[in-house]
Amino acid sequence: MLVKTFGSAVYGINAITITVETYIGSGDLKYAMVGLAEGAVRESLYRIEAALKYIDKKMPRQKLVVNLAPADTKKEGSAYDLTIAIGILAASGQLLCDRLGDYMIMGELSLDGGLQPIKGVLPIAIQARKENFKGFILPKQNAREAAIVNNLDIYGVESLGEVIDLLEGTKIPEKIVVDTRATFAQSQSDIEFDFSDVKGQENIKRALEIAAAGGHNVILIGPPGAGKTMLAKRLPTILPPLTLQEALETTKIHSVAGKMKESGTLISTRPFRAPHHTVSDVALVGGGSNPQPGEISLAHNGVLFLDELPEFKRTVLEVLRQPMEERRINISRSKSSVEYPANFMLVASMNPCPCGYYNHPEKECVCAPGVVQKYMNKISGPLLDRIDLHVEVTPVPFSELTQMQPSEKSSAIRERVIRSRQIQSDRFKTHKEIYCNAQMSNKLMREVCTITSAGENLLKTAMEKLGLSARAYDRILKVSRTIADLEGSATIKTEHLAEAIQYRSLDKDSWYGL
Repeated sequence: MLVKTFGSAVYGINAITITVETYIGSGDLKYAMVGLAEGAVRESLYRIEAALKYIDKKMPRQKLVVNLAPADTKKEGSAYDLTIAIGILAASGQLLCDRLGDYMIMGELSLDGGLQPIKGVLPIAIQARKENFKGFILPKQNAREAAIVNNLDIYGVESLGEVIDLLEGTKIPEKIVVDTRATFAQSQSDIEFDFSDVKGQENIKRALEIAAAGGHNVILIGPPGAGKTMLAKRLPTILPPLTLQEALETTKIHSVAGKMKESGTLISTRPFRAPHHTVSDVALVGGGSNPQPGEISLAHNGVLFLDELPEFKRTVLEVLRQPMEERRINISRSKSSVEYPANFMLVASMNPCPCGYYNHPEKECVCAPGVVQKYMNKISGPLLDRIDLHVEVTPVPFSELTQMQPSEKSSAIRERVIRSRQIQSDRFKTHKEIYCNAQMSNKLMREVCTITSAGENLLKTAMEKLGLSARAYDRILKVSRTIADLEGSATIKTEHLAEAIQYRSLDKDSWYGL
C-alpha cells in the first residue's frame, strides 16, 4: 500500500514542501529510505520502531520503502520522524484516515512516543498556508510560534498517540490561536533597559541618538568603566519600533536558528546581539556544513554589538565588510547556496590602548611607545571606513553619579528618532532599499547633502588642521544630514557640520601620537 504524508524542509529562511511517500508491499523484509536523506533522517526508522512498540503499534515486517520527494533535494534533521511514522501507520492499515493530505505534519520522536521541538516552524507554517494545507500538526512546544500564521489550523500535540487520535477523529485537541497583532502591540512596550538609567554622558547619548536617527554605525572609545557597554545595550530602546513585516522576518531567522522561546510568538523588540571576541568567522556570518544563520543575521533589524573590538581576530572583522555594505550574506556550498538578510547597526566599543588609559583625564597611560598605534592597527582602515561615528567616552564625574535629577527617558529620545526617520523615509521613497541616511550611495549623497560656501570652508579647514582622512568627508556629510533631520532643517547648516566633524576621532592624524 502506498500512502503520502507531507513535511517541509527549510533552506535559508524559506521552506519547501516535502512529500513523504511510504510503500509497504510483499517481498523480503527490508527497510529502505531514499530521497537524499542524511544520517539523522535515516536513523528515524529506529526511533519510530521503538515509539510504535511503546504505544502498542507494530512496525511492519514487510518490505518498506520511504521516499522523500523531491528526491534531489537534501533532507536533514530529525523533524521528519512524525511525518514518516504516520505514513508507516497509514500504509500498514494501523491508522485509518483519508485526510492526511490536509495536514502538514512535523516533529521529532522520542523512544516513548513523545514529541520534541523542531527548528524553522514559522517558515514551514507560512509555506503550509501558501500551499493551502488545512492545518499543521507539530510539537506543542512550537505551537504558538506556528500560530503566528493566520488561516491555518494549528494543533500542538505532545505524543504520537495524540496525533493518531486527532487524525482518526477520536480526540481532537484544541486549536492554538494567537492574536498576532494584539500580542505584537502589547509586547512592544516590554523594555528592560532605559537611557534614564545612565547618569551623565549626555554627549554620548546625543551621539547615539544621531546614530539611531540615521542608521549609522558607531564606535565608542574610552577607558574601562566609562559606561560603553551600558550605553550600547540601551541603543535598541531608542530605535524606531519594529513594523509587523520586520518582526515577521526577524522571527523567521530566529526560528530557523532554533533561538525561539517555547512561549514566544513574534519577536517584537529589535534584536541586540553581543558575541564574545573569541567568536569564529563562521559563527559571526553564518555557515557550516548545514548552513545556519550567524550573529549578523540574528541581529537583522537590530544591533550587533562588538565589545573590545581590537580583541576580535582580524579575519573575523574582515568578513563583516561585505554584509555591512550589501545588508545580506550569501553562503555558498558546492551543491547549494542560501541567503540570509543582515541589515544591522554595528556598535563597537574599545579601550584606547592595551592598558585602557590613553588620553585619560586623570590616569596616566603606561603603554610603551608605539604600542597604542599597534593596538589601533588591529582594526583595518576599510572596516573603520564603514563606521560613521567615532565617539570618545570619558569617565562620569562623581558629582554626576550622585545627582538625583532624572535623565531623559528612552521614549522621549525615540520620538525624535522616529520623526527623523520619517523625514528620511519620505526623502528616499523613490529609491529601492534605501531607508535611512547611512545607506545613501555617493551619487545620492551629492544630491541630498548640499552645503553652503561657509560650510565648505569649515569642512576644508577641519580636514587640513585636524588631519582628517579623505574617507571622513563622506561620513561627515551623511552624519550632518542626520543632525539636520533631527532638527527638522531642510538644509545642512554650519553648526550641523561642526557637530559631525567632532565624531571622527579616529581619523585625526594626531589621535594616537603619529
